[in-house]
Amino acid sequence: MSKRTAMVAVVVGALGLLAATAWPHFQVLVPSTDNVTRPGQVELELLFTHPMAGGPVMEMARPKQFGVLSDGKKTDLLAALKERKLDGKTAWTAAYAVRRPGDCVFYVEPAPYWEPAERKWIVHYTKVVVNGLDAGTGWDAMVGFPVEIEPLARPYGLWTGNVFRGIVRKGGKPVPWATVEVEYRNSGGAVKPPCDAFVTQVIKADSNGVFCYAMPKAGWWAFAALIDGDEKMKAPDGKDADVELGALMWVRTVDMK
Repeated sequence: MSKRTAMVAVVVGALGLLAATAWPHFQVLVPSTDNVTRPGQVELELLFTHPMAGGPVMEMARPKQFGVLSDGKKTDLLAALKERKLDGKTAWTAAYAVRRPGDCVFYVEPAPYWEPAERKWIVHYTKVVVNGLDAGTGWDAMVGFPVEIEPLARPYGLWTGNVFRGIVRKGGKPVPWATVEVEYRNSGGAVKPPCDAFVTQVIKADSNGVFCYAMPKAGWWAFAALIDGDEKMKAPDGKDADVELGALMWVRTVDMK
């Protein structure tokens, strides 16, 4: 290999690395099923990663909050968390027994994550809804996060191609023209994006904070409304740094057979 060819290879590799690190981060909160039709246990997976790219996994500290909202009541599930390692990074799992009718809104407030490449803190307030014994009630209950997505479509029992709609809220109020990033959880790398533009779908809410998106493939989809925090936090070097707040929600689609 000539020096010129080697230099080009290094530059291309570096650009590829930069592109990879620029991919959006998503807090994963995914249950083993989104429909519990008879009393049973649901397993939950928590990690911080790039869903469409399939990695890398980022270090996830112990969450500040983790629980479930059902029948108007919140239950703290922090004690149920079990630490695990993925690619040498910390992730978490938990189990929860669904015994009574009523949808379960699982939620997590992760510890702030420092992103040195963007020089900012990231906090993704994340939730996912599980159908509790076919009650069909409580799927639109709000956790009360500083930023949160209010679903306008029931977030389970969705066919592939269905539209998911929601309202982006900050402090309970709609956020006009909010940017919402959408990614598919590409388990096993089954989907091969033709270029980086296909990795993350980007949509904007309307003047009432309402967004919609039709999901073209079966599996788990993440919707992340990204909003600048009102207050800064100290970076590891002691200087002020911006905070990215994410209102994030996971939904699952199934192929019609």
